[in-house]
Amino acid sequence: MPTMTDDGLRAAAWHALSTVSDPELDEPITDLGFVAELTVDDDRAACVLRLPTYFCAPNFAYLMVADAYDALAAVPGVERVQVRLDDHFASEEINAGVAAEFGFADTFAGLADGELADLRQAFRRKAHLAAVDRVCGGLRADGWSVEELARLRLRDVPQSEDRERLCRRRRDLGLPAGPDDHLLVEDDGRPLAADELPAHLRFAQVVRVSIDGNAGFCRGLLRTRYGDDETLRSELKGGTTR
Repeated sequence: MPTMTDDGLRAAAWHALSTVSDPELDEPITDLGFVAELTVDDDRAACVLRLPTYFCAPNFAYLMVADAYDALAAVPGVERVQVRLDDHFASEEINAGVAAEFGFADTFAGLADGELADLRQAFRRKAHLAAVDRVCGGLRADGWSVEELARLRLRDVPQSEDRERLCRRRRDLGLPAGPDDHLLVEDDGRPLAADELPAHLRFAQVVRVSIDGNAGFCRGLLRTRYGDDETLRSELKGGTTR
């Protein structure tokens, strides 16, 4: 059976990491500059993650390390995975817990109240709202009224990165995301009525502005801590082993 080349496997590993998002910022860790190293050797993939501050929330940090581990482990041809978080006050606990495939509660035994499913779901809802604002903001700029938005189906929205992002966020939440489904729905999938939309869209805008503001702030902190990382990301994406 033919095997993937190291370059092909590295590209697949980088793509896998690009599917991992900061749960609060709703952006890929690859775009945020959180991937400091990526190495591929035969059937082993290893990466090093870094965060904007030494005191970034340990629950968010754990989710990113665990999700990066799972993403790399799912790459065909990768049999061994190592993910290491550097320069964080809980690095030792998180690295050991993820390597042992512990959950968050076992990783922080005696300190954590439970697992992080509810937290992850809360951030998925926020990511969905932010995606709604990006799509609807573009439609409103093109002249669509609130009343018209209430009647739109997903098939009526022009193809764009924002539309695809919205559909992904809906699928993450288990919401209908087919072409015949309404553009604007509640968390339970119920289509929103026209009189509900003004408040819903205002809240979606607030959530999107908050997420984008936090993302910009974190990028600034990361640059302050580690310097300009554009060259590093280009090298990692292009396949340079570091």
